[in-house]
Amino acid sequence: MALPDTRTKLLDAAERLFAEHGYRGTSVRAITDLAGANLAAVGYHFGSKAELLAAVARRVTEPITAAQSAGLDALLARTPDPTVAELVEAFAGPLFDGMPAGDESGARTSRLIVTILSDPAEEARSWTGPDEDAVGERYLAAFAQALPGLARQELLFRMRGILAVAAVDRVEVYNQPSPARPTATEGEEARNWAITFLTAAMSAPPTRA
Repeated sequence: MALPDTRTKLLDAAERLFAEHGYRGTSVRAITDLAGANLAAVGYHFGSKAELLAAVARRVTEPITAAQSAGLDALLARTPDPTVAELVEAFAGPLFDGMPAGDESGARTSRLIVTILSDPAEEARSWTGPDEDAVGERYLAAFAQALPGLARQELLFRMRGILAVAAVDRVEVYNQPSPARPTATEGEEARNWAITFLTAAMSAPPTRA
């Protein structure tokens, strides 16, 4: 098996450190030390620490984004008017599938997503590219059609809630002592609970001033 190259080592190290310490709490030196690379390697391979964060975020979210896009394609091929429950499952399901319970890589992904959602650094909010934006807009349009009474900003808030619930649940599961971590069957139950809960949350009446 080929050893990982320097770029991959930097991505692995940065993913771990950004997830544990956030953007501002992680130095380039800490990343290169953990990766076993020289200090100039981040600039050579990524240009800057901010671009490294963007590359890390895209690496862990691309499979989830692709699954969300494929799920929406399949759903719209079946019906032009999917229900809220169907949309929630297509949107939230890949988040749980991409962050399996009791799996270290899944927990690292979830910790990183929580960091991105909560980190005050501007760089942690500007990593998305056209693929992520396009999928988000497609789901926003689909939810708007299923929930015509909700304003765009409230829909966006509720969609962010889906991301937060999935990520926080996966972190909580991973932080339990090993004997208490759920089995695959229990992880599937949690996925189903979340979809039921999130469907109800998305379907709530519009908030009135």
